[in-house]
Amino acid sequence: MQPLRILFISIEGNTRNFVENLTAYAAKQHAADADRPTITATEISEASDFVAETQPYFCFVPTYLDGGNGIDNGVKELMTNVLGEYIAYGQNATHLLGVVGSGNRNFNEQYCLTAKRYAAKFNVPFIANYELRGVPRDETRVYDALVARAKEVTNA
Repeated sequence: MQPLRILFISIEGNTRNFVENLTAYAAKQHAADADRPTITATEISEASDFVAETQPYFCFVPTYLDGGNGIDNGVKELMTNVLGEYIAYGQNATHLLGVVGSGNRNFNEQYCLTAKRYAAKFNVPFIANYELRGVPRDETRVYDALVARAKEVTNA
């Protein structure tokens, strides 16, 4: 299987930390079984040049909201908008396989709301979530979800 590609944005370092741990976990899985894919990850930021994506990828996005409750009285996403703009650029959305979200469960219905909104906007599945920096069992769970989704798409 080809390496799994991840595009992500990290504001406070939580997503970056999780993606780094997930990449290391994938490398260990691949070392033990060559059929298990590795992960390549690219961080998107305000300084990123928008390029045409040509290969399948997943996106990882945290939730940062300002104003409203994000459900029934408005939502204003902030700090992560550049990732959504990058995905919407040209034909990039056609290569998006799914969305993984993170956030703080203390925010109840707003937990992973940005990822859920991306999934709906780009018509792809919301495939996994984890809280803040995640824990080791999240790495296993998210990795397995990515692999399953990649297999689903390639065998379709």
